[in-house]
Amino acid sequence: MLISPLKNIKYFIKLAQSKLTKKQFIFLSSILVGLSAGLAAILLKTIVHSIFYLATYDKLSSFSYLYLVLPVIGIFLTVFVIKRLFGGEMEKGLAQVHYAIAKKSSLMKRSKMFDQVITSSLTVGFGGSVGLEAPIVITGAAIGSNYSKNYHLNYNERTLLLACGVSAGIGAAFNAPIAGVLFALEVLLLDISISAFTPLILAAATGALISKIVLNENILLFFQLKNSFNYANVPFYALLGVLAGFIAVYHARTVNRIESFFSRFKNRIYVRVFLGGLLLALLIAVFPSLFGEGYQSIKSLASSQPNDLLENSIFSDYKFNQWFVLFFIGILILLKAVATGITLGAGGNGGNFAPSLFVGAYLGYFFSKSLNLLNITSLPVNNFTLVGMAGILSGLYHAPLTAIFLIAEITGGYTLMIPLMIVSSISFAIARYFEPFSMDTKKIAASGDLFTNDRDQNVLMTIKIETFIEKDYPVLLPDFNLGKLVAIISNSKRNVFPVVDVSGNLTGLVLLDDVREIMFKKDFYAKILVKELMIKPEFKIETIQGMTEVMSIFDESKAWALPVTEGGKYVGFISKSIIFNGYRSKLKMAKIE
Repeated sequence: MLISPLKNIKYFIKLAQSKLTKKQFIFLSSILVGLSAGLAAILLKTIVHSIFYLATYDKLSSFSYLYLVLPVIGIFLTVFVIKRLFGGEMEKGLAQVHYAIAKKSSLMKRSKMFDQVITSSLTVGFGGSVGLEAPIVITGAAIGSNYSKNYHLNYNERTLLLACGVSAGIGAAFNAPIAGVLFALEVLLLDISISAFTPLILAAATGALISKIVLNENILLFFQLKNSFNYANVPFYALLGVLAGFIAVYHARTVNRIESFFSRFKNRIYVRVFLGGLLLALLIAVFPSLFGEGYQSIKSLASSQPNDLLENSIFSDYKFNQWFVLFFIGILILLKAVATGITLGAGGNGGNFAPSLFVGAYLGYFFSKSLNLLNITSLPVNNFTLVGMAGILSGLYHAPLTAIFLIAEITGGYTLMIPLMIVSSISFAIARYFEPFSMDTKKIAASGDLFTNDRDQNVLMTIKIETFIEKDYPVLLPDFNLGKLVAIISNSKRNVFPVVDVSGNLTGLVLLDDVREIMFKKDFYAKILVKELMIKPEFKIETIQGMTEVMSIFDESKAWALPVTEGGKYVGFISKSIIFNGYRSKLKMAKIE
C-alpha cells in the first residue's frame, strides 16, 4: 500500500526536475529534505519520549531498582540490534558526516536514514546518559545525501542538501531554525556561497515548522525568561565564560578517555555492556538526574526548583538544604561526562549535544547560586543557567554562533544576546586554545580527513594519492655498474632513478645530473657502481599520507617529483604536475558531476 504513494511522490519530483530550473529544483528539494529530516526528528523524539514514559511510568518508578536495570537493558538492546541488523558495526558521532563530505563525495549509506533512529531511541529511551541531536543530525544528513543521489545531483548540490538535512534536524529538535542553519555552517565547516543560504533557511524553517505543529511542547526544550539583562553583571558573565571553557575541555577529554578505556573490550561485547551498564546504574542510583537526556532537570534548574533533582535519590532528605543541593549540582557537572562516556563506551548510541546543555545549565546555576549564597552579589540565577548552556555548547562543538542563537531561540527572544555573546566567545576561545578541534572532529582531524573552510584544501582531501602514483620509473639495484646504468638511462625519459635493495626497500636515488659528466667515459663502466652514485632521499611520501600533507612535503622540498613508499618499500613517484591536473579535474567534476 505504501509503494504506490512513494512512486507518485518520486514521479512528482522527477516531473518537477524536468520542468524547473536548476536553482528552483534545489529550492524545492531543500523543502522536501527539510520536511523529511523534520519528520525523522519528530519520530525519534516521540519514540524516545514514549519509551521513557513507559519505562518510568508512575506505578513502576516507585521501585528505585528499576532505574538501575533500564540503562543496562537499553545498551544491551542497542548492541544486540547493531549486531543482528547492522552487521555488528555502526559508526557513531558527527565525524562520519565530516568523513562523508571529505572522502566519500558527500555520499552516505541508506541505512543511515534509519539506523540512528532505532539505536539511539533504545539507548536514550531506556536512560542512557547521552543526547538525540547527533543521531538526528546524521539521519538528516543521510536523507539529504540519498535524495541527491536518487536525482543525480552533483557533488556541490549533494553537499548542500546534506547540510539542509542537518539544519532541518537541529531546527526541528529545538524549534530553532536559525540555530539549525548556523550549526550546519559552523560544525560541518562548509565553504558555501551566499546563494546557498536560501536552501539552508528553507530546510531549517520547514523542519522547525513541522516540529512546532506536531510535537508536544513538553518534548521540546523551551524556557521563559524571568529577568532582564543587567549590564552590571557583565564581569560575572565573563567569569562564567572562562569556567565554561575549562569545563568544556574537561568534558571532551573525559568522554574520550572513558570511550578509549572501553575500546579494550572490543572483542568482548557483552562484557563491555555489562561493565558499562553496571557502572552507569551505580551512578544513576546516586544521581537520578543522570538518567536519560536530562532535559527535565534543566527545566527544574531554570525554573529555580533545584530540590526536584534530589527526588527519588538517597539524598532526598537533604533536598531543602541549599548548600547540600548546591554541592550535589557541582558534582553532577563533573559526573555527566563520566556517565556520557560510559554510555557511549559500553555500546550505546547518542551524542554530546544534550550533555553539553545539561552541564552548561548546571554550571550556570552552580556559579550564580554560589555567589548569591555567599552574599558576594545578587545574580539572576535563571539567566545564568540559560547562558551557561551556550558556554558549554560553544566550547564542545566550537560553534559560538550556534550556541548564541539556539539559546536565544529557545528562550523566545534576544534579551540575553549580550551575555550569550560574552560567555560563548570566551568559552570558545579557551576551549580552542587547549583543543584545536571539537570533540567530534578530533580523531578525524588527526587523520587529515576533516573538511575545512579552505576550498583548496577541501578539494585536495578528496584526491586519493594512489590514483596519481607513476610506476614506470626504471628501478636500479645498488650493485648495478655504470655501464648498465647508462643503458637504462638511454632507454628512458626520466631524470631520476630509484635504487632498491633485494627486498624492494628504497635505499637511494640516482640523479641524471650527477652522472652526466661520467656517463660517456667507458673506462668507468665496470668500475663505478650505482651505490657509489646514489644519494639518500631527503624527502619521500608514504601512501598512507593525505594529499594535504603531501603538498606540504612538496612545498618544503621544493621538488617537482618525489618517491612514494609503502612501509619503506618503493612504490613509484608522484609529481606536482599530476596532482595539479587531478585538482583541476576535481573542480570540473564538482560542477558537472
